[in-house]
Amino acid sequence: MTTAQPLDRPRNTDAKPVQHGAVLVVTCIALATVVSAMASLNVALPSLARETGASQTQLSWVIDAYSMVFAALLLPAGAVGDRFGRRKALIAGLVIFGAASAIATMTTAPYVLIALRGLLGLGASLVMPATLSTITTTFPPEERGRAVGTWAAVAGGSAIVGLLATGALLEEWSWRSAFLFNVILAIIAVAGTIAVIPESADADAPKLDIIGSVGAVVGLALLVFSVIEAPERGWLSATTIIGIVAGLATLAAFVWWELRRTNPLFDPRLFKHPRFAAGTLSISLQFFAFFGFIFVVMQYLQLVRRDSALIAALSVTPMAAAMLPSARLAPRVAARIGTRPCCVGGLVIIAVGLTILSRSDAGTSYWLIVAGLLPLGAGMGLAMTPATTAITDALPPAMQGVASAMNDLSREVGGAVGIAVLGSVLNAGYRANLHLTGVQPELVDKARASIGVAAKLGGTVLDQARSAFVNGMEQALLCGAGAAVVAAIAIGFLLSRAANPDAPTQTPPAAATATPPAAQRL
Repeated sequence: MTTAQPLDRPRNTDAKPVQHGAVLVVTCIALATVVSAMASLNVALPSLARETGASQTQLSWVIDAYSMVFAALLLPAGAVGDRFGRRKALIAGLVIFGAASAIATMTTAPYVLIALRGLLGLGASLVMPATLSTITTTFPPEERGRAVGTWAAVAGGSAIVGLLATGALLEEWSWRSAFLFNVILAIIAVAGTIAVIPESADADAPKLDIIGSVGAVVGLALLVFSVIEAPERGWLSATTIIGIVAGLATLAAFVWWELRRTNPLFDPRLFKHPRFAAGTLSISLQFFAFFGFIFVVMQYLQLVRRDSALIAALSVTPMAAAMLPSARLAPRVAARIGTRPCCVGGLVIIAVGLTILSRSDAGTSYWLIVAGLLPLGAGMGLAMTPATTAITDALPPAMQGVASAMNDLSREVGGAVGIAVLGSVLNAGYRANLHLTGVQPELVDKARASIGVAAKLGGTVLDQARSAFVNGMEQALLCGAGAAVVAAIAIGFLLSRAANPDAPTQTPPAAATATPPAAQRL
């Protein structure tokens, strides 16, 4: 998430003095707890598949249930915290997150894990907006910028830290250690919240838009469900087609409803601004590619290349090493050549990186992987900063909370859909290219479930499964590259419509009067 400056300072309901340093530490621990969980379990997928027998579709659900619920409930959960108290929302979210993680360590049923990951997403949706709102409503103006900057750095780096921490844990323990790690972080964050976080709430916050919230959840759930299940049910099956159409129709109804609300969770009219629409699309498709790539590559590194969990996590760090300096240089590049070529160029570089990575197979040199990771990270850094700036600069100062919320919502929704789509393409390619002969039928069915299950069978079955997985991975990564190219074309067109892509614009009164209260404080 990016910064959100509140228009009015909400009431602090605690009388005791606020220890700002301690508040910043605790909110960042809580933030890191929920952000790291978005990526960390990807490292444990091979271990989880071998022990639970989860199919490739179920593995997609185990990862995406968290991101989907997190994204769908982000705005309404922020409104709950604003209305009833941010400290209460933090504690409730962390307790839900920790309790669901603890239960997950005691089950081996894939569908139970999927349900629990969705419950973790519910907890995370309460935690994430409450952390930033707590900072912006308790820190004085002269300290707020530094605190928000620290918050943003933690939000950006926690996913990679989560991958590395889980990889280290898996060197000694099973996939359950990833959930146990969640429990420990949640306990620390709850204790810190109780000790130092003051209560704050907005007495004037409007009632929660329940119909809009339900519409967003149902629409996104139908869409993601249909995409993830498509390889097993068939892309042209009635179930898949009806599900996708129903999901899109529900989201269209959500937009229709929000257009008629005085205080909507989300104002669709904002997309009339070319820069706002371009920035939102860019962020969505960057994280579509990023989270989909992480889901695919963690299985490839461990099950095809046979790397350990820790080595697999360390193997993707060149991407972060390229992303950080690229993101720092992006504002200068945009100032020199313009926002449009910077955004478009970054997305094209992402596509190049994914295309290089799609050429990987079981015998690929690690240097080829690095050759793909470096442009992938550099492209994301180059495209991300001007895209975020495009979102914030498209709206006036009074609506920067909306810009912040949409930046984060774009990231979460893009990630959820990316995992669903690229995971589904991977699964379809794996199943279509797995041709086993001279093998007992029951073993064929097990191997078709996922490469993780095939790894337990070993021998010729595993060799064929690795070959099939590589074929599926190639299709998935090329799909991600194609999405980046389409985004580059669309964003180039949108920014060409703006008279001056590098200057802020004024927001029409219609949109300005419909500022979502929940979004103002995200």
